[in-house]
Amino acid sequence: MGVRVGADIGGTFTDVVVEDGHIRRSIKVPTTHASPETGVLDAVARALGMAQKSLSDVELLVHGTTLATNALIERKFARTALLTTEGFRDVLEMGNEGRFDQYDLRAIKPQPIVPRRLRFTVSERLRHDGSVVKPLDQAGVAAAAIGMAKDSVEAVAITFLHAYANEVHERQARDILTAALPGVPISVSHEVSPEMREYQRVSTTVANACLQPIISHYLLRLRDGLRRNGLRGPMLMMLSSGSLTTVETASYFPIRLLESGPAGGAIFASDIARRLGLKDVLSLDVGGTTAKFCMIDDGEARQALDFEVARTHRFKKGSGLPVRVPLVDLVEIGAGGGSIARLDSVGRVAVGPESAGSEPGPACYGRGGTQPTVTDSDLTLGKLDAASFAAGTMPLDARVARAALSALFANVGFTAENAAYAVTETVTESMAAAARVHAAEVGTTIEAKTVIAFGGAAPLHAARFAEKLGIGTIVVPEGAGVGSAIGFLRAPVAFEMARTIRTTLADELTPALLSQLGAMEEQARSAVLSVPSSSTEQLEVRRSARMRYVGQGHEIEVAYSAALTIAGLGRVLRTAFEHEYARTYARTFGSAPVEATSWVVKVIIGRSIGDGAVHSGVEHSPTPVRSRRIYDGEAEAWSDWAEYDRSLLRPGAEGTGPAVVSEAETTTIVPPSFRFSVDGNRYLWLRRIEHRA
Repeated sequence: MGVRVGADIGGTFTDVVVEDGHIRRSIKVPTTHASPETGVLDAVARALGMAQKSLSDVELLVHGTTLATNALIERKFARTALLTTEGFRDVLEMGNEGRFDQYDLRAIKPQPIVPRRLRFTVSERLRHDGSVVKPLDQAGVAAAAIGMAKDSVEAVAITFLHAYANEVHERQARDILTAALPGVPISVSHEVSPEMREYQRVSTTVANACLQPIISHYLLRLRDGLRRNGLRGPMLMMLSSGSLTTVETASYFPIRLLESGPAGGAIFASDIARRLGLKDVLSLDVGGTTAKFCMIDDGEARQALDFEVARTHRFKKGSGLPVRVPLVDLVEIGAGGGSIARLDSVGRVAVGPESAGSEPGPACYGRGGTQPTVTDSDLTLGKLDAASFAAGTMPLDARVARAALSALFANVGFTAENAAYAVTETVTESMAAAARVHAAEVGTTIEAKTVIAFGGAAPLHAARFAEKLGIGTIVVPEGAGVGSAIGFLRAPVAFEMARTIRTTLADELTPALLSQLGAMEEQARSAVLSVPSSSTEQLEVRRSARMRYVGQGHEIEVAYSAALTIAGLGRVLRTAFEHEYARTYARTFGSAPVEATSWVVKVIIGRSIGDGAVHSGVEHSPTPVRSRRIYDGEAEAWSDWAEYDRSLLRPGAEGTGPAVVSEAETTTIVPPSFRFSVDGNRYLWLRRIEHRA
């Protein structure tokens, strides 16, 4: 295996990892928001220089970015028009006619991406089964194109009623608009989100359209810059589903990039769980802006069907723009190193969701930031070393951090140390509360899980996070500070197709259905085999159906085998559905009719399976490199903690807290209630002393 590079743009830092066999080099640099590709190109060059390699040596570069998410949140996207069925102009504003908070009279709904004057309607109509009621008014489409041209639109979304069942009208309309609006990208719902539920389908297609010009131009600029600097191998993109695809596919479906960075972290944790044989895992990924959680069962990150972006009320479901694309089931809250501390209206300590980011950044960065953050608090408590932060590339100013905390909390009589402790306790409790809620939502317990902690800030807070949740075991892998970028290099090439084909299982499944499923599989195969170096020898096809009792409003996903006959498939799916329904809801409804609403085909190539068994090495007590002064908030006193250099810890090393384990991109805090050890993969394990599950 040759040189491979993973590059992850986060809200605060851009992380780059270079792997050459078993040798890894990594770097963290502040994200350059005005020109993201500039920061990536600079970080890649610096990381390769550390590895004494050049871009010409790289056989694969994998990239993930927050650009798509940020564009929707900040509403910095292309001027977009919508062409839809006559009578459905206002779907984007009506939504699902629900209120995300029925008691809040000041609740603010998200503004539609497309203003009303850029929504054009045309006469056409399909039934739910795809049969044509009224043919497309092609002259009406041409007239709409004239209006779009007058308004200088930069992208177009086409979503006709029931187009998921028959794409003929959308194809005809796209052909007309392509001829009338040369160079303007066009998104059609039967390709972007070919599933029922009109509001979600329109919202997803419109979001894809408004992102196309921005994402495609950015990706081409980055790829051209890499090519000019010598890259000859392919550049692949990380998708929200935790798989890889080409730049061309990502440019055509930019909506699938919304959670590409956090998905890399979930893949990183999943790979470690498989390698270590861990069945029940909670991944904790804390960066500069957010904390992310993902439940991992039997080495597989849970998947979700729906996602909301740009919420007007950050923690309230229904207040954002809904999108329906394949993605890893993540919970993300505004609790990272850059999260800003404040006193709320009644004088309580609050942290986030606002973040100082990288520009200007926390006060201690010395870049003009004045508001205290979690990073300022960790530095004030002694948990961060001012001189070695980010491998010494960004020395911190502890004096400025203390001053910022003192200024904010002066009126409540806190010292800088008391304030810092209050901030770290608050942000850790926010993480623990979010994890508790997520566990309840997915129907699982949390105490018996193993936490895999990564991201620059997670190892600093993981032990206290685990204490609050009653969790007894934590794993901090090597390279934890750049975990998402490493995860990019563990991800498989894959593509998922989902399509609404409503089928009642009491009916005989028809050859026509199998033909449609075969066409979906062929489309997914074409997408993955277009990726350089893909091989059919590694190809895996996963099939599932989204099912419910007839009359219900939501589905659960049930996997099935392609080897089943038409007659056998209905019986097996019914049995599998009832088993999964009982597992999720603790009951079934006997002989009530069951239907499949959508069918899913996912083609995967080259999933990582890890490096094999773990061995511990010879047990020994390592020697601290120095002592670190740490402030104990409960005792309100300073004390000396042993500090270990992680690069010097050999397999078999064991010790007991209080201790600090420092490395290039992060620091692990081991409180007195934990002991630590290093396994044969050089992973750092923290286990609670006298822990009771």
